[in-house]
Amino acid sequence: VRSGLPMVVSGSAEPCAQLIVSTIGVVGTAEQNQRHSARFFDFLTAQLGLGTERIVIRFYPVEPWQIGKNRTVMTFL
Repeated sequence: VRSGLPMVVSGSAEPCAQLIVSTIGVVGTAEQNQRHSARFFDFLTAQLGLGTERIVIRFYPVEPWQIGKNRTVMTFL
């Protein structure tokens, strides 16, 4: 979490949030992301007190070889 950063959403600098989600095999389709988006928005609006128009979610599917863990990459774990 990085608070206090200058951000503009829809032309306004009012309080807002951006969530970036990177996962292996979980955010690969529009249908998956639609379900995830609804749940993230429910959580974020409740916790942050922001309207849905003040939140942006960016989904990034990644491959196992792009994530390092335990001195290797996820491909080999």
